[in-house]
Amino acid sequence: MPRILIIDDDEAIRRLLRERLEDAYEIIETGDPESALAKTLEDKPDAILLDLMMPNFSGFEVCQTLASLSFTQHIPIFIVSGYGGKSYKAYCQKLGAVGYFEKPIDFAYLKARLAAAISAKRPERRDKVRLRLRVALRLRGIDQQGTPFEEVTNTEDIGANGFLCRCKATWKKDSTAEIFLVSEGEKYVGTARVAWIESDETPNPRHGFHFVRKIGEWILQ
Repeated sequence: MPRILIIDDDEAIRRLLRERLEDAYEIIETGDPESALAKTLEDKPDAILLDLMMPNFSGFEVCQTLASLSFTQHIPIFIVSGYGGKSYKAYCQKLGAVGYFEKPIDFAYLKARLAAAISAKRPERRDKVRLRLRVALRLRGIDQQGTPFEEVTNTEDIGANGFLCRCKATWKKDSTAEIFLVSEGEKYVGTARVAWIESDETPNPRHGFHFVRKIGEWILQ
């Protein structure tokens, strides 16, 4: 069973989350935010449910720490908090959270988001050496509504077989796009598919693209 780590100082909330999720997930929990990193490294959860307001060490700090370390940065973090508002959600997304749930929790939606995040083929993101590099690209394909779409974006990192970037278009997972390098004149590279979408709740969500065909010269060989 996939493993979920719950980080919340409220024992009643931890118990509620366990009761509602333990039919589909192995549950690990801690009420001590200062032990969150050690628990994550020890138990290697597939996803994390994190409260924001805890004593001594806030959920904001926990989220930022886990999202910045190479050993934990690819574990999807979902905020579960009594605090609402767009400013909280936007700030947590900047820190690395992939979802934000206000209490009382919509468990049907939480389960759907957890399943989607855990089932995503996240190992594809690091199958080869990757570099944090900003490269201008033009993407051309069919968006989620079936409409031809074209946009210029910049990569956040690249590998020999793919890249990460933010997209304005609402691409479907496994849809394909033609890829063009636009620096120093436009050059056709090939076709890449959408291997994963990090979050569909932001205006420009991150997309991981994996090449299915390379014709032109790419940055990394």
